[in-house]
Amino acid sequence: MLTYQDCLGLCDLTPEEIAAIAQHEHLPEIAAAELGQYLVHVPNGVPMIRRMILDDIAEASRRNNPVETARLKLVLHRFVTSHPRHW
Repeated sequence: MLTYQDCLGLCDLTPEEIAAIAQHEHLPEIAAAELGQYLVHVPNGVPMIRRMILDDIAEASRRNNPVETARLKLVLHRFVTSHPRHW
């Protein structure tokens, strides 16, 4: 049986990116890792993940949570930087 740590090792996403997907899609993180891994390898998948993170940023901002907003902005920056070919 694979653990969450095993899945992280096989995934092309960071734990923070997976957490953002999990938050957006209301999924357990292991399921979000599977979804994210799939999305980074299909056409238009990377822009979909970017949109999820942007939605999470907007939600944190609406909740007046500047710490979460800043954290998610860093997640977005790292994601866009690590997947430049998709822009």
